[in-house]
Amino acid sequence: MSLDLKIFYFFNNLASKNPIFDALIIFFADYLGYFLIIFFLLTLFFGSFRRSQKISIFFAAFSSMIIARFGIVSLIRFFYHRPRPFEAYDVHVLITNNEFSFPSGHAALFFAMATAVYFYNKKLGLWFFAAAILMGFGRVVSGVHYPSDIIGGAVIGILTSYLIFLAILKNKIKN
Repeated sequence: MSLDLKIFYFFNNLASKNPIFDALIIFFADYLGYFLIIFFLLTLFFGSFRRSQKISIFFAAFSSMIIARFGIVSLIRFFYHRPRPFEAYDVHVLITNNEFSFPSGHAALFFAMATAVYFYNKKLGLWFFAAAILMGFGRVVSGVHYPSDIIGGAVIGILTSYLIFLAILKNKIKN
């Protein structure tokens, strides 16, 4: 058995033992993302950033999220078809999904957002990273992703956001 599968089973075996814990995991895995997007938009709207910073943060986060999730992840999934854990093994299933497993689109999207926020506000960015980690943990425990899916998505999101930030920075220096 691979290390990825061993780690998956370790965390997935936490599911279906306590209904309150299961509800929390389902919240992390399926609903936390909506709250993060709303929190991000409220932070931009009501935050103490200058108008030009708000535009820059929004552009960096939005473009990173779109490119990471709907560009890179979709391209990888087009060529690589890894079945979800609940499709391949006997596991505890709290939620389902009908797309391929690797890489995690949720992880790519929300790690891209967290990275973009981090480049403009370190403290706030760390909170977004913590939320993205909780989301990834929830998706492993709930049976829809392997740990390597989350790591792969996180790397895609972080690198995409970093490259977008460098492009924005280079453009500002040039102007």
